[in-house]
Order: sequence, then C-alpha cells, then structure tokens
Amino acid sequence: MTTTQVKKLSIIAVTWPIFIESLLHISLRTADTFMLSKVSDEAVAAVGVANQLIMFMFFLFQFVATGTSVIVAQYLGAKKYDEINKYIGNGILLNFIFGLFVATILIIFSKQFLSLFQLEPELLVEARTFLIIVGGALVFQAMSITMSVIIQTHGFTKETMFVSGGMNIVNIIGNYLFIYGALGFPQWGVPGVAIATAFSQFLALIAFGFVLYYRVNLRLTWNDFIEIQKERLKKVLSIGIPSSMTILSYSSSQIVTTSFITLLGTQMLATRIYTLNLLFFVMVLGISLGRGSQIITGHLIGAGEMEEAYKQGRRNVRWSILLALLMTVIIVLVREPLLGLFTNDPAIIQMGGILLIMGFLLEPGRCLNLVYGATLQAAGDARYMMIVSVVVIWGFSVPLYYLLGIHFGWGLIGIWLAFIADEWVRGIALWARWKNRKWESKALVKQKKTDSEVSA
Repeated sequence: MTTTQVKKLSIIAVTWPIFIESLLHISLRTADTFMLSKVSDEAVAAVGVANQLIMFMFFLFQFVATGTSVIVAQYLGAKKYDEINKYIGNGILLNFIFGLFVATILIIFSKQFLSLFQLEPELLVEARTFLIIVGGALVFQAMSITMSVIIQTHGFTKETMFVSGGMNIVNIIGNYLFIYGALGFPQWGVPGVAIATAFSQFLALIAFGFVLYYRVNLRLTWNDFIEIQKERLKKVLSIGIPSSMTILSYSSSQIVTTSFITLLGTQMLATRIYTLNLLFFVMVLGISLGRGSQIITGHLIGAGEMEEAYKQGRRNVRWSILLALLMTVIIVLVREPLLGLFTNDPAIIQMGGILLIMGFLLEPGRCLNLVYGATLQAAGDARYMMIVSVVVIWGFSVPLYYLLGIHFGWGLIGIWLAFIADEWVRGIALWARWKNRKWESKALVKQKKTDSEVSA
C-alpha cells in the first residue's frame, strides 16, 4: 500500500482493524481470567499479579517498536524509501536481543519480583509458575510487536488483525484443553494456561514474518539487520526512549498501586482485576484511534501537511471520547451480569459495579491521553509526553493513590478517584501541547521538494 493510499484512507478505515486486533489482544488476557475464574478467585489473583509484571516488561519493547514505526511512517510520507529497510531490520534485531535479555532476567529473578506484592504463599507459587513460562516467551512478543507496527505503518492493518485472531483461537483452545482436561490433556490449571499463551505467541511471530514477506513485500537482507549506524539509531531512540519511559512510568505506577491494593485483601485485588478486564474493552477504542491517528499523522507530517495533521488529531480525540462514553453506557447497564461471568461473590460484584459507573469520569480523560499521546509521538514530540508522564504520575498520582486509598481509608474507591485525576491531569497537559503546535518543529524527516519548488 502506497503512502498516498494510506493518507487517503479515513481514520475509521485505518482504525477498525486495529480496534479488532487490540480487542483480541485484550481478550487474550480476559480469556485467561475468565477461564481461570472457573478454577478459583485465587488462581485469577495469582495470574493477574504475574501479568502486571509481564505487561511491565512487555512495555519495555515498545521503545524500539514505536521509534521504528514513527520513523518509517515519516519516511514513507516523505517518499524516502532507501533507508526504510535498514530501520526495519535494525528494529527487529534490537528487540530480539532485548527480548532475550528481559526474558532471562524475568526467569532468574521471578521470586524476587513477585515478593514485591506480598502475596500469600499459595498464590506466590502459582504466580511464579505463570511468570516463568509466559515471561520466557517474551522474546516472541518483542519481535512480534516490532513486526506488527511495521505492517500497520505500511497500511496493512487488516493483516495484523487476522494474525491476532488466530493467536486468540489457539490460546482459547489451549486453555480449554489444559483447564478442563479435554481430549486426554492433563488438567494443569495455571501452568496449562501459561503454556497455551506462550505457544500462541510463538505461532503469531511466525505468521507476522509471513505477512511481512508476502503481503508487505518486504525483502530484508542480512545487512539490513546488522548494519547499525549511529545516526539511524539516534533517531529511533529519540522517539523510542521517551515513549518507553512514558509507558514504563505508567506501568510501574500500576504495579505500585497493585501493591497498595494487596493490602486491602485478595477480594479487592480480584475486584480490580475483573473491573479492569471489562474497562479494557472501553480503553481499546482510545488505543485504536490513537494508533490509527499515529499512522496517518506520521505520513502527513513526513509529507509536510502540518495543518491536516493538526485537524486530524483533534477530530480523532472527539471520536474517541464519544465512542468511549457510548461503550461505557452499555457496560454500566449490564454491569452485574458481566461481573457475574467472573465471580459469584456479591461484594466483588457490588464494588466492581461502582467502579464501572465511575468510568464516566475516567474515560474522557483517558481518551485525551491515548490519542494526543500517540499523535505527539507521530510528530516526533515524544520527549514532552515523557516529562508530563513522569512528573504527574510520580509527583502527584502515586502519592494520591496512597493517600486516598490507604491513608484516608477510602479503599478501592479512593484509589479509583486518584486514577481518574491522573488521567485528566496528564490528558489536559497533552491537549495543551497539541493546541500550541510546538510539535511541528520536531519532525524527523523533511519532505522532498517538488519540481516546482526546486525550480523556484
């Protein structure tokens, strides 16, 4: 798909496959939670805590993937194709090496990491088993995330959606076999779910490789992987490191928050996990529109069409807020039956219902964050986003989580109020940056001059 074709696509045309793909990625975790809830709430709590660490490590891989995708989008927009293959090859190799390193660290220090959550002994054993198996498979995810964003940046968003769909099907089948002991498989519970997850991610990596070669028609040579230049690496890191620090700041704050919630007991921990699983279906709208906006904005900025990029960003935020609120209405109306899918505990259902209603306050602020954050990254202005994230989260939000949730004794509702405040403060800061348009000077590549401009 050419750059001109990508730019002519509407945001909906680019985004809907990303929405389905993101939904499928989230469903991978939700399917694990739902199927394990038939085993016990304790199993859900153990896997939920392990997944906090896995997602934290997974976000580390975003710095290479995000940096590579933003640069590729701008180079495609500027029609400078000669360097693109080298950026892609370098990106895949770097994340492969990084993935091996992170997976090794996670396996070796699994017990030490999990001890941060002060889990009960029986939960610690199950959480560690899950962490070792799925954490070891992070090398597959490191390469997959890089390949996926490259495919999407070229405009082939449907293809990544199909791969994610296949991964989910394999995962659910594997969960069923290992949890219920179907077809003679052993009933392994948490370890079985971990094996199914890791195997599905390995197959997804293979599928992404086929899509890059046969659909995107990308022909990478060995030199594209190993020929790493300082200037090229500097560009990737100028976007990737700030973007990664932004994600790490948020993700690590959620780990701290989870440690606060463990002080409230297993029941409240399970409530948070169930509620977040439902709210993730709302958040995926903002994530998808943000990613779609990032792809189109990157092409527009590479082509020098700054005014259209600015308008596109504002339109996408409005769509994101509207759709998020509509989905929140649906979830709130059926909140008790939805929570009842996970648990029969009336206290969890009641508290979870209150948190879901509070989503009307949460989601608009989160939409500002997700969409403006993604478009600022596309413009090359990732450093500002990082500063906002680190300063607000650690100077304001994390202390507020503790004050409202633990110190003042407001429990999970207090922590949720702090969560809402965090999203709004950061979202308003990013909106202000997009509005003042200082990001226009941050482009990583200048568009080619036309023949008339050269002659002039």
